[in-house]
Amino acid sequence: MLKRFLIVLLATVCVASAQTLTQAERDRAINHLQTTRKAFLDATKGLSEAQWNFKQAPDRWSVAECAEHIALAEDFLFKIVTDQVMKAPAPAERKEDIKTLDQWVLTAIPDRTNKAKAPEPLVPKARWSSKDTVQHFLDSRATTLKFLETTPDLRAHAIDTPMGKTLDGYQWILFISAHTERHLAQIKEVKADANFPKQ
Repeated sequence: MLKRFLIVLLATVCVASAQTLTQAERDRAINHLQTTRKAFLDATKGLSEAQWNFKQAPDRWSVAECAEHIALAEDFLFKIVTDQVMKAPAPAERKEDIKTLDQWVLTAIPDRTNKAKAPEPLVPKARWSSKDTVQHFLDSRATTLKFLETTPDLRAHAIDTPMGKTLDGYQWILFISAHTERHLAQIKEVKADANFPKQ
């Protein structure tokens, strides 16, 4: 009986230990979120209304639309983390190495050769002014950072995704930042267009 108890206890400790987020991992995500926040501010700073709303083509997004989508997606993805991921049970078995999956999120999500259509709630519709869009993003990013800094069990919960990957709470936080990076690249493309207004 004691032997069985010790075996169960050891197994529990091993599982808990495997699900513990290290400080290095937390710092990595914090740094990534802070880096993409700064890049967002740099990319949207000092733009005129003409620059903010310039479209390369009728079916392409402007800087304004990219920025609005980034802000909307921050809220949308964070809600997935709090309302779905963190309420899900611990995964019985992870099919992929956790570190490899962390890196996949940071590499695959920003890759714009992988095309994706924004779901309807994330389609930009000129909801806010340029100033309000930036402030909305900053407020939402502050919430994301606070959650990352204060939530201990981000590795202990995971859900399946349409991409065929099972992502834990930490990986969803990385996803938020990687998604910002993806659309910052799109903003860069808009601003590099030969017809982008000079002022």
